[in-house]
Amino acid sequence: MTHGFRIPAPLSTALAAALAAAALVPAGCRPPSEGVAIQNKGSDTMVNVAQAWAEAYQKVAPGVNVEVSGGGSGTGIAALIKGTVHIANASRDVKAEEAEQVRRNTGLDPVDFKVGYDALAIYVHPNNPLESITFDQLSGIYREDGALVRWSQLGAAVPGCTRDQIVRVSRQSSSGTYEFFRERVLSKRDFKLGSRDLNGSKEVVELVSTTPCAIGYSGMGYATPRVKILKVARKAGEPAYPPTIEAAWNQTYPIARSLHMYTLGAPGGPVKAYLEWVLSADGQRILEESGYVPVPPAGGMRER
Repeated sequence: MTHGFRIPAPLSTALAAALAAAALVPAGCRPPSEGVAIQNKGSDTMVNVAQAWAEAYQKVAPGVNVEVSGGGSGTGIAALIKGTVHIANASRDVKAEEAEQVRRNTGLDPVDFKVGYDALAIYVHPNNPLESITFDQLSGIYREDGALVRWSQLGAAVPGCTRDQIVRVSRQSSSGTYEFFRERVLSKRDFKLGSRDLNGSKEVVELVSTTPCAIGYSGMGYATPRVKILKVARKAGEPAYPPTIEAAWNQTYPIARSLHMYTLGAPGGPVKAYLEWVLSADGQRILEESGYVPVPPAGGMRER
């Protein structure tokens, strides 16, 4: 195959044939039905920007169709382990045991491309009078032995929250957002039972927007005028910061994380070209317009 694009064994023979045909025909002359299909799956945090990238890239490379689906970081990594995707999106690092499973099942190492950053925002209802919150307070709300169950314990009287109960909105356990929040904020302690665990980042924000007693965590890219974002401080008495591009870059915002695209081995051909475009000025502009934090200007297509 002349373009160097390596297909894991579990991928369909039909896709292999399409790729072989694609290598012989200039991209601008190739009908979409005969083009290249890149399977891209994973993080719900990244699904909106992944779809925006895919749509924009069709205008750049009409013969390449990037097929995007969500399901969570764990779902994308599981597909990478099975060798059924070209790119797995994840809002967390691949675990050592997952990397070993990838090697054992496919004979290839997962290669990590950092494509941007996300500041994990803390959302409350607009009527909530709080302006900031600390790690200890968040841990007290969400951790299994946390004692914070009422807004009055944080000094807040929330209009419309007649029972004063804190309604905890969280993510499902396969979510990279869930894993990151548990590691960074809860110090790897288990979550308290009884939270409302949702499948998607957007759903978290939507539920908080209609529930005066609620608090939830989700990517900053999902903010709407119908919710309020709290500033976050690592400790009481320390400055609290909002999730912004600058605060993510300089790490003053304490719940910022990197966004990843993982491939099976070093990518070549269409996958390599697509990743290069994602990290180009055009791709990073789309990331920023989608509400995420671009790779710093000195960044590039960096493998870890």
